[in-house]
Parts: sequence; structure tokens; C-alpha cells
Amino acid sequence: MSVKPITAIIVGAGHRAITYASYAQRRPDELQIVGVAEPNELRRKQVADLYGIPEDRTFRTAQELAEHPRFADAVINGTMDQDHVPTSIPLLKAGYHMLLEKPFAVNEKEMWELVDVARKYDRTVMICHVLRYAPFYARIRQLVADGVIGEIINMQTTEHVSYHHMAVAFIRGKWANEDVCGSPMLMAKCCHDLDLIAWMKSGIKPVKVSSFGSLMYFRKEKAPKGSGTRCVVDCPPEVEQECLYSARKHYLDHPNRWRFYVWHELEHVENPTLEQKAELLKTSEYGRCVWKSDNNVVDHQSVMIEFADGSTATHNMMGGSSRPSRSIHLLGTHGEIQGYLEESKFVVRHPDPRPGQEYSEEVVDLKITGDMHGAFGGHGGGDLRLAADFCRTLRGEKPSISCTSLEDSVSGHLIGFRADRAMKQGRVELLDQRAD
Repeated sequence: MSVKPITAIIVGAGHRAITYASYAQRRPDELQIVGVAEPNELRRKQVADLYGIPEDRTFRTAQELAEHPRFADAVINGTMDQDHVPTSIPLLKAGYHMLLEKPFAVNEKEMWELVDVARKYDRTVMICHVLRYAPFYARIRQLVADGVIGEIINMQTTEHVSYHHMAVAFIRGKWANEDVCGSPMLMAKCCHDLDLIAWMKSGIKPVKVSSFGSLMYFRKEKAPKGSGTRCVVDCPPEVEQECLYSARKHYLDHPNRWRFYVWHELEHVENPTLEQKAELLKTSEYGRCVWKSDNNVVDHQSVMIEFADGSTATHNMMGGSSRPSRSIHLLGTHGEIQGYLEESKFVVRHPDPRPGQEYSEEVVDLKITGDMHGAFGGHGGGDLRLAADFCRTLRGEKPSISCTSLEDSVSGHLIGFRADRAMKQGRVELLDQRAD
């Protein structure tokens, strides 16, 4: 029996929304892109051309779209963090369901406002916690649900943000300054990890959180002696040549690594030259010295969480690591699970008190087990699996174990908001009350 595809409109035609929407190119029988709302004329036209969208279904803003008669099932909202709630509310009221980029709000007040509107108008809102859909985490969550390691007593997660990712996004780029982007580092980068922690304990509420962290390294007093303010303009060659954070090394020697951030001002140019890119770095935010920018988010932070059943969890974020990585270690009453996302494998261990034994362990390699089948895109293969689950949910089918409902996403966001407050105020924060 044929199934009518879900129709969706892209709101905010940035990298993330375009990625989720690309599921329509793989499975047009499940998802069709029928409209776009984007203030950038070039991006708006690119999306319209790609999906054959007529001009009367292209809009500059979410508000313009909301005021137009509804012509699709859903919206894929990939606007910037501070725009998520202001753009989402009128669209939810207008009748659209929504796939919404994380973090879905930049403070508690906005978070509850969006939750209330979604409840009142009975809209399905799925949050783009794509790591839940990565085969690595989805398999671990299923083992936890199956009771393979018993009750979780403690969780330890880490995220090591590579030096080049830290520089492009959280020092020079869009999420470098909380006053501008609205999101602290913990929510902008580790919202995934806090969600994973809450998800692994699904059904058991977090009750307390504390946190420590600071902007320790990427500050003016740490700059190399004699350095300038711009890598390709006024930094002496002898300093720039030795610098690990040289914009020349990061963006000209590796011109494609972060192209959708660094070269966005050249997107109107077809195949820009290296000379054009070098010239842009003289004036763009990505050419600034990492120690002399306007960044004010932390470069490292540790979070500790207590749950209602007495179990605990910790998350450690370090910005500026040599290698990007995410790790998880779950310790339960009957065993443990430990692994690295990037390796797509983990170890399941159980106590073994038999003579001559101490523990047993099984290595689960997802590339061998076949779990990576259907895993496309970034975030460990979770991007398009998320889009597929969104379509299933809107069709009324049973969603996967990874389903990222708005209600379920609240706990991870609440941990993040309160952890940041705990860090700034030097206190333990309780999570048992709603703060409007």
C-alpha cells in the first residue's frame, strides 16, 4: 500500500536544515520539500531551485509563512538558537508540526513557553538530538532498556571539542559570544550529551545539578608574545608560523573543512579561488586571533547530576583537544558499557566471580554487526535517521526508541540551563520546580 509522503517547509536554510531536508532526495516517497522561508535571497533561491518550489511558496521570514494559508504538514526549523522559539510559536499556532534544531530554547522561560504552545495546539515537535539516532547510542540505549547491565548507578560522558572546531564555532564563529547567539557553550555544544544522559535514565527525573568551568585559555593574556589581532593581516610571520590556531592553517590549508561557516560570504561566487578566500580572511570574523576575539563562552566545563533514584552522572567538556571525540561509560548493578562514538564500537562487561576469572567482556563492533546500515550523514550516522523517524511519527506509525519528543527533551535542557546557573553562582541547583 502506497503511503502519502510528508510535506515540509524549510525555515532557515542553513547547513542543519538542508541536511535534514536532504532525506527528501533519498526518499521522495516519504518526504517532500514544498516551501522555504529564508531571509538570504541566494539561499532561498537555491532551495527553491533544488526542490522545484514555486515563487508563491517562498518567504523571507517565518512570520510571513505563518500568515499564509497552511500548505504543508510540517516545518523543518533550522534557524539560529535565539530564533528557535520566536519563529516556532507562530508556525505551531498556524497548524504546522515541527522538526526543530537543538537547543530548542536559549533559556527556561522560552523553553516552557514553547512547551505550553505545543501542548495547547496539540502539535508534534521533535527536537534534533541526532546523536540518539547514531547507531552507537541507539544500540547502547536498547541494551539498557533490555536490562543487560541492570539499573544504571553512574554515567560518565565526555566531549572533546577539537581545536579547529573550537576555533571556528566557539571562538571566532556563531556561538562564540553568549550575548549574541543566546546560548552558553554547554547548551550550544553539549546539549546532545545532556540529552543522552537524560535519555539513558528515561522515566527517572534529574533532581540536582552542579557545575564548574571557565574561559581559561582563549583570552588576551594567553596570546603568543608579539601576536597581532588578525592572522593574515598583522600577525608577524615568525609568530603565525608557529601558531596552532592560525586562520591561514585552519581555513586556507584546509579550505573545505568548515567551508559552510568560513566561506558563507562567498556563497554567491561559483568556485571561489584561494586568493579570494585569503582576501576575505582579512576582514571576516574567521580571520581574527583566537586570543583577541569577542568570545565569552567557556572553553571547559564539568557537570554533575543526581537523579531521583540516587544514581549520578558526570559530563566533561573540553574545548581545544587534539582529536574530536565523544565517550560514554555506563556502570550498572549487573555490568557496564564503555565506548567511543568515533570508533562505532563499545564493550559490554559483566562481573565473573568464577575461579580464575574477574570479568567477562564482549566487544560490539557496529560496522561488523550491520547496525550501521541506513546510517547516513553526520553525527555518527544519525542525521537522516532522525528525518526518517520524524516522517514515521507524523504518519502515525510507532516511532523508534530514539524518538526526540519535545516533552522528553525538557529534562536535558533543564539540566543544561540549571548547570550553567550553578556554575555562575557557585551553588547546587535543584531541578524539581518550574521557573517561568
